[in-house]
Amino acid sequence: MVISRKLAFRSCLLALALGSIVWRPLIGLTQDAPEAGSSRVERKAVRTQKYMVAAANPIAAAVGSDILRRGGSAIDAAIAVQMTLGLVEPQSSGIGGGAFLVYYDAKTKKIRTFDGRETAPATAQPNRFLAQDGKPLKFEDAVLGGKSVGVPGVVRMLEQVHKQYGKLRWSQLFQPAIQQATTGFAISPRLHTLLSEEKFLSRSEPARSYFYQPDGTPKPVGTKLVNQQYAEVLRQIATRGAGAFYKGKIAQDIVNTVKNASIPGDLTTTDLARYNSVERPPVCGMYRVYKVCSMGPPTSGGITVLQILGMLQKFNLASLKPDSVEAIHLFAEAGRFAYADRGLYIADSDFIKVPTKELINPKYIATRAALINPNRAFVGEAKPGNPLSTQAFNWGADNSLELPSTSHFSIVDSNGNAVSMTTSIETAFGSRLMVRGFLLNNQLTDFSFSPTTPDGKLIANRVQPRKRPRSSMAPTMVFDRNGKLVMVVGSAGGPLIINYVAKAIVGVLDWKLDAQQALSLPNFGNRNGATELEANTSMVNLKPQLEALGHTVTVREQTSGSQAIVITNEGLIGGVDPRREGKAVGN
Repeated sequence: MVISRKLAFRSCLLALALGSIVWRPLIGLTQDAPEAGSSRVERKAVRTQKYMVAAANPIAAAVGSDILRRGGSAIDAAIAVQMTLGLVEPQSSGIGGGAFLVYYDAKTKKIRTFDGRETAPATAQPNRFLAQDGKPLKFEDAVLGGKSVGVPGVVRMLEQVHKQYGKLRWSQLFQPAIQQATTGFAISPRLHTLLSEEKFLSRSEPARSYFYQPDGTPKPVGTKLVNQQYAEVLRQIATRGAGAFYKGKIAQDIVNTVKNASIPGDLTTTDLARYNSVERPPVCGMYRVYKVCSMGPPTSGGITVLQILGMLQKFNLASLKPDSVEAIHLFAEAGRFAYADRGLYIADSDFIKVPTKELINPKYIATRAALINPNRAFVGEAKPGNPLSTQAFNWGADNSLELPSTSHFSIVDSNGNAVSMTTSIETAFGSRLMVRGFLLNNQLTDFSFSPTTPDGKLIANRVQPRKRPRSSMAPTMVFDRNGKLVMVVGSAGGPLIINYVAKAIVGVLDWKLDAQQALSLPNFGNRNGATELEANTSMVNLKPQLEALGHTVTVREQTSGSQAIVITNEGLIGGVDPRREGKAVGN
């Protein structure tokens, strides 16, 4: 994404007065943004001793860091960061969407994973995204409006984890976002660019008045946006808990917005009232001497990252340079076979028997790795393997419309507890429906548009009532051979998230890069099709050599949104994606 110039952001410093937290806006928090004609800005790793937050927006990162400074836990910081991101980065995530959270409890050494993914309404049917002629709907008819909106899950999930791991009062964690919404924040270059490229958001109120000028052009960079409605919603949630969002007037307004959209949906207040977040078992696997743990179904991210890493174990990547054709070839081939499995087997495990253990079994992964020819690319589209689950093998590959937006943040607190959380409203600006100052998701378009394949096989990731659509989000943690946490990482980027996270892990573990260097590496990978190289980077120079190996190569923008923290004996090393406007903050 091209962003025009540097911008000074308004943020907030946090003052303690009379035993209560008072949030006062201050000017002066600056954030480098790429210059015109560039897709990134050079960054250096941030080093701290006690705690750190790495997030996609500097205001949100500063808020989270201050929560940690005041004795809050990693979970406390995560709540404050999410509420702030929903305000200052509304295109990517917010209370109208969902999230996956991986938590590490330093005291018990346990990894816990929480699913705050959206669910389909109770009346949703498998043909939801088919036109009358039986063909998949066009983008505008599927994504825009109420049909794509799932029951938001992030508020309920954050309340669940706060009850178990929060230290500060729930109500305190909303004050930074409330104050920022009340006093206003400046439109960043990235938000302005996305508003300029967006074709649909300005078509309806209240989004038009909030983001755009009377002539329909986006409000300029630096314009202060005040969002009193969002502040009031947060006040109610802060005072009454998640129930204030899922029942009562806020829930009714969400339902009314969905039903009255130009393309109406069928969400009901009962759907909202019945929503529950779910704790899921983590998925873990070995990569060389390291243990890698991530989120399992309904996201495909964790399993697919583990498969890519598992296949790469066969090769000595440490002996290869990160920008070598040999390294990119091997990484692309591992992605090719892992994505082939992903497209067939993974969906909501409450509805489908996902062969999770079989897919990440080292013996099975070894059979997939054996298909990788170090000297030649696989010809054509790779077929899924058979991970010893004949029932799952009868599924058909899906055709979901998964689009690259989302946000990720990584947190480590002073006690060593950690959060890796990926959060989303799906595509940029979600369904384009705004209610009470926040945008509603379009996550239901992550389901397969067709419930069956042309030859009649059911698709695992088809629409069903109260089902959660498959995702690619991959919040991840890495541990050394002694069980010590060494890395907290994740990314935004739609189906490319998997490649971005795997690249970051390989960069740190194999190529011994620091967190920032690993994230700054040009992006590359394969999703069982063309091998994709990031445009306007040195990676493009490898195109002829990869084609000589048999790759079909596509050069494209790959605007990842990765944030990582590496934990060392000397302290914490943070990195943020140079393609976005994030920051790593701590002490």
